[in-house]
Amino acid sequence: MIDSLKKLFGFESNQAEEPASEGPDRTWVATAVLLLEMAHADDGFHELESHLVDRILGGKFDLDTRALKDLRLYAEQRRQESLDLYQFAREINDHFSKKEKLEVMEHLWQIVFADGKIDPYEEALSRQLATLLKLSHKEMIDTKLHVREMSAGQDRGTGEKGAAG
Repeated sequence: MIDSLKKLFGFESNQAEEPASEGPDRTWVATAVLLLEMAHADDGFHELESHLVDRILGGKFDLDTRALKDLRLYAEQRRQESLDLYQFAREINDHFSKKEKLEVMEHLWQIVFADGKIDPYEEALSRQLATLLKLSHKEMIDTKLHVREMSAGQDRGTGEKGAAG
């Protein structure tokens, strides 16, 4: 029981025992968990969001179909088992530059805008994740506006309505 509690609270690390080749990279998992959490933040996980998460992860980490599927399954399991997002944000903070963290924030906003509306839970989660990623409020808002502008530009090109927020 104590071993389970140590593992749960991060006091026990099997990292030294596990070869680096086993399982997906921890930063990949952390990024995938945050993206999946955002995709689930509104009242469901829509097919459009699922495809977007796959496109983002596959492009960012240059993953083939099998590796992407494995990462998604593993990250979804970790997301469901996790009590908070801090551990994932910490992994990103420890290994990503400011520019890379801003890219993650941009990807999060892309998921928010994917369905054309901002859910209040998505907005709240965006603020929480920006704080956890040690990004300023201004950086979060600038990223949001940039993604919204890009989304509106794409929608104009297809004749669809732009996202509001």
